Amino acid sequence: MQFNIKLNSIDEVRNFVNEVNRFQSDFDLISGRYVIDAKSIMGIFSLDLSKPLTLDIHEHGDDPAELEKALAPFKA
Repeated sequence: MQFNIKLNSIDEVRNFVNEVNRFQSDFDLISGRYVIDAKSIMGIFSLDLSKPLTLDIHEHGDDPAELEKALAPFKA
């Protein structure tokens, strides 16, 4: 599963990391040629958050509907 997200503030980044850490799936954030672990707050802050980000989810037994619901506030 893959979709675009927008993180506009430090609080949004913190809330996003808290949400993805609730799941067992692997989450990658892609910005241009950079790919980082979306569960890493330090990794996210290494990206240029003014540019579009793509979230790539590699599901590992998590409910896709629950993932969609939890991440809906961050969709661009």
